[in-house]
Parts: sequence; C-alpha cells; structure tokens
Amino acid sequence: MKNIHLSSVTYITHRPVTAEDIIAEALGLLETQLRAHGDISLTSPETVKDYLKLRLAAREREIFGVLLLDTRHRLIRYEELFHGTIDSATFHPREVVKAALQHNAAAVIFTHNHPSGLSDPSEADKMLTQKLIGALSLIDVRVLDHLIVGADEPYSFAEHGLL
Repeated sequence: MKNIHLSSVTYITHRPVTAEDIIAEALGLLETQLRAHGDISLTSPETVKDYLKLRLAAREREIFGVLLLDTRHRLIRYEELFHGTIDSATFHPREVVKAALQHNAAAVIFTHNHPSGLSDPSEADKMLTQKLIGALSLIDVRVLDHLIVGADEPYSFAEHGLL
C-alpha cells in the first residue's frame, strides 16, 4: 500500500461549488496520482472499485462504461458508452467491440451503476455480460470483470465466479 500525499491547492470559483465539482476534482487528483509513475495501473480490485465509485455512484441515470486496458492492465481509457434511464440502459455489443479495437485494448472491465443503490446483478446484467464476453473473445480481448456500482460495495462478477 502506498501513501499518497496531495499538495495543498487553493481554488478560486465564481459560483458555488457543487458535489459534482468536488467529484470531478477528486477524479482528476486520483488520475494524477495513479499516473505519477507514468501510467494508470489498475491491478488491484480495490483501486478499480474506488475509481469506479467516484465515477458512477452519484449518477442519477444508469451508465454503462468500459475500462480499456493494455496487456499489462494499465488503463488506456475509460469510456461511458451508453446512457440510460433511472433503471436501464440500452447497449449494443458492436459498440463495445468497436471501442476495444479503436483503442487497441487487450483486456476490459465493464461497469455500470444502479441508481437504485442496489449493487446486485439482475438476470439481464448476467446475460449482457455473457454476450459481451462472447463478442470480445472473437477479437481476443479478455474480460477481467464486470462491476456494478451502487450505494454499497460494488458487485464484482469475477469475485462471485460469474465470468
């Protein structure tokens, strides 16, 4: 475990600071700290969960995203591919495959939030994951996990043996 020391920074704003502003700044600081050694390496499940909680926990609508990773599991890019309603998001496997190919990803981690706060997967979540695993296996991209972010601890398909 590493100690992370953030330098003191003063911000001047011309409007009230919102929770979204604070989260955006926290994400920026987290990404800066993770890149301090030249890359963002997401090899720890806890690091991935923390990163995704910051990204998705407070969102009011369902978002499906993907962490695109290189062969050493360093983050190439995080992309939000689909935006939905308060309880669902429509997805297209071809868009996930397209993103993986466009960024030359060797592996991916899927994520989506449940605005209801419950992190447990639905049967549709399980079927979606299997469909995406099949599509990405055709182009030799490994699926490392699918994390569902809610109000409590994110649910990991990998940790529950669902991959």
